[in-house]
Amino acid sequence: MTVYSLNLKVFWLLVAFLFTCSWWLFLALRRDSNVEEGGGCQENGFTHLQLLLKLCFVFLLFYIVLRCCNSTSACRHGNQDLTIHQEVQQQQLRRNLLESFYEHHIKLSPHVLGHSKAHVSQIVGELIKVGKAKQQDTGVTFRGDFVQIGSAYEQHKINSPDCFDILMPLKIPQSLKLEPLFAVAGKESTAPVLQGSTMCRVAAPKKSEWVKTYKQFSDYFCSETLHGHQLSSALVLKWFHWKIQRCLNVIRYQFEERCHITLSVCDDKLILKILPRSDYVCCHISMSVRLIPAFHLGDSVFLTAQVWSGPSHLESLNHDAHWGINFSKHEQKFLNWFKDQAPANSCHLKCLQVMKALRDLNTVTFQPFLYSQWKAILSSYNLKTVLFYLLVKIPLEKWDDTLLMDRMMDFFLFLKECLQSRVLMHFFLGNKNPPNVITLPKMFKDAQPVNLLEGYESELLDQVCFQLFNMWIQMPRILRIRSSPKSIFRDPSRCKHSNI
Repeated sequence: MTVYSLNLKVFWLLVAFLFTCSWWLFLALRRDSNVEEGGGCQENGFTHLQLLLKLCFVFLLFYIVLRCCNSTSACRHGNQDLTIHQEVQQQQLRRNLLESFYEHHIKLSPHVLGHSKAHVSQIVGELIKVGKAKQQDTGVTFRGDFVQIGSAYEQHKINSPDCFDILMPLKIPQSLKLEPLFAVAGKESTAPVLQGSTMCRVAAPKKSEWVKTYKQFSDYFCSETLHGHQLSSALVLKWFHWKIQRCLNVIRYQFEERCHITLSVCDDKLILKILPRSDYVCCHISMSVRLIPAFHLGDSVFLTAQVWSGPSHLESLNHDAHWGINFSKHEQKFLNWFKDQAPANSCHLKCLQVMKALRDLNTVTFQPFLYSQWKAILSSYNLKTVLFYLLVKIPLEKWDDTLLMDRMMDFFLFLKECLQSRVLMHFFLGNKNPPNVITLPKMFKDAQPVNLLEGYESELLDQVCFQLFNMWIQMPRILRIRSSPKSIFRDPSRCKHSNI
């Protein structure tokens, strides 16, 4: 059965029209009756008719104005509702594109990643075992087991589970002591702190013992400066490369039926390449493992020998004595704590993965210089630092996966603010108030705060900021046009580990 609804606009207009016609007919009939009785009241009746007609006209005019106002207001509200509806649709479209892109091009298979990590652990474990058994009398030896670090072990790896980072802890003679030369806040710096790196002095019980006892160690691994004997990252890397090559020659035969293992240097980084020969690795993918020599400073903090990756105009400086400071264990502890506290479907790691993927997709048209600086300024470590600050700033319940687009917007806005202010502070070094779950040695808390964007020119940071904003605006278009199989993220002309 058809149900009819009343149209109030037509109804009230019809009522006003009928009311006016009724009054007009009534007055006309009354005038005719007065005329028939006598002409004495004709002029008076005509005057009343004019007055009533004027009142009816005013009533109609008032009604029309009122309806026009209501119509304009309704139109305005209708436009606002339409705009809101369009924004919601746009937001939903962006969300759907992002989810599809994440599922098909970013998210890794836990099965493949698990097998890859197990195979890497087996090979690296054998290297460590041989390295401990064949210690040379040079002063530096292997210490303990290896340490798994990086995105593959923190659940925010993108592209493919084929690149891994492993810390290889080393130790110096027991009587020697490592003393990082941190710049203490409020005091004159004893050594430059560049992008969170530091120089490291080696202290002996007595100065005279350097010649008697530690001459070989000093010749192999130290350089003499005004600050005394300093541990040289370049010399340690050279020795480490030689040592790993010898260990690999010993274990290679154990894996010759399973895989082909080679050692190479890519941008001064030591890379162990594993190519399966058979179906021993069920996923049958080649892997690249970056081996990083490191010295333990205490409380799971390591000095790492690594190449310089800071601002280009500082590359002319001698960085052979500079060491990176690795807080991977503290980062993993913080992420695990947040995972336990946040909603079960928290999107914090997904935000970081999407940002890294968009960063890589957006470089297709960049010139080589801008490409290298873009990857350095928006390095994985800097993006992870942004995430750490957001995890502290935004309430736990707001990281629910249904709010992914809101959190992505927060990520972009915070990063944009950092680029505009030229400030992104290191989350650990010099942080007086780290999250309660993180316990840092006093020397790291008292160190001078480190700005990870220090040294980059303002024009370059502005250009990166503009490209970042454009990337957010053009995100749907980028995802539609430039998303392709996972291999699009890989640049065959560059080392897989060139941007850690």
